[in-house]
Amino acid sequence: MDFNGCKDFLMETAKTLLTTDSPSGFTRRAVEAAEGIAQGLGYATRRTNKGGLVIEVPGREHTKKVGLCAHIDTLGLMCRSISPKGELMVTKIGGPLMPTLDGEYCKIYTREGKVYTGTVLSLSPATHVFDDAATRPRDEQNMYVRLDEVVKTAEDVRALGIEVGDYVCYDPKTTVTESGFLKSRFIDDKGSASCLLTLLKLMADAGTKPRYDAEIHLTVYEEVGHGGATIPWDLDELLAVDMGCVGLDLTCTEEQVSICAKDSAGPYDYDMVSRLVALAKEGGVDYAVDVYPHYSSDVAVAWKAGSDAKAALIGPGVQASHGMERTHFHGMRETIKLIALYLECA
Repeated sequence: MDFNGCKDFLMETAKTLLTTDSPSGFTRRAVEAAEGIAQGLGYATRRTNKGGLVIEVPGREHTKKVGLCAHIDTLGLMCRSISPKGELMVTKIGGPLMPTLDGEYCKIYTREGKVYTGTVLSLSPATHVFDDAATRPRDEQNMYVRLDEVVKTAEDVRALGIEVGDYVCYDPKTTVTESGFLKSRFIDDKGSASCLLTLLKLMADAGTKPRYDAEIHLTVYEEVGHGGATIPWDLDELLAVDMGCVGLDLTCTEEQVSICAKDSAGPYDYDMVSRLVALAKEGGVDYAVDVYPHYSSDVAVAWKAGSDAKAALIGPGVQASHGMERTHFHGMRETIKLIALYLECA
């Protein structure tokens, strides 16, 4: 497989997914985008009752079934109230770093299908007016959305069709640099979903199949804690492909694939992690093994829901997670290589 030659498809797939708004609970359009890509490559798909996507990848042998998962839901905001002055007050979807949202452009989606634009701001947004413009906390209680509409009252806002419960989706600002960096919000975990879809293209182009029957599960509630709860119990193994952590005393860089030995939910399957390390060494994959201090994945949820599958977690190194994230083509490429080795030897 030409892992270097897949860059254009990988980055275009990432752009497609990253620029399709999909906070947890509002993921239909992102699922449709991923579904279209998978079906265009010749793979059968099905939807779960919760709205996730399953891509079926027949293997050469049928004595074992392995699963891979990534999530295409993202962080976001939701309107929690409308102030008397027509300001949209917000509540978090998942755990975005709120200070990084100050000044971000956003879209507001109404239940009637209308879309409005706005800006996420501090309630003390002007240095020429507010003494605490630089020091006021940037959190749910002190930030709002300024609508790009002439509104003076809550009634003006409601006349537009905007109500409590409407989603606020902030701009991912997706950029691919000439030096190979992918900069965007929500690389966690649309970057990994793009890696999985790119591997499917490489396999389709080469006419190859994995050793065993495989299913790729693109979940849609990971950021709020129950995405993996309905991953089927009949899998023998489950490989989560999520972001790799970068920072502090972790050794992973944005140019590597990270293999997670343990996160906040506990250790991953020792034998499976050891096999991934061995495959990376033997296959010349640039990798790191790390322990993630503040992290949990769809695997933890699947296990808590009763799954008996062996499971592990890998992903490209991502810097500044839940903020303005960044990874590199090399890290995504090494992730694809390791997944390919795993599917051949699982």
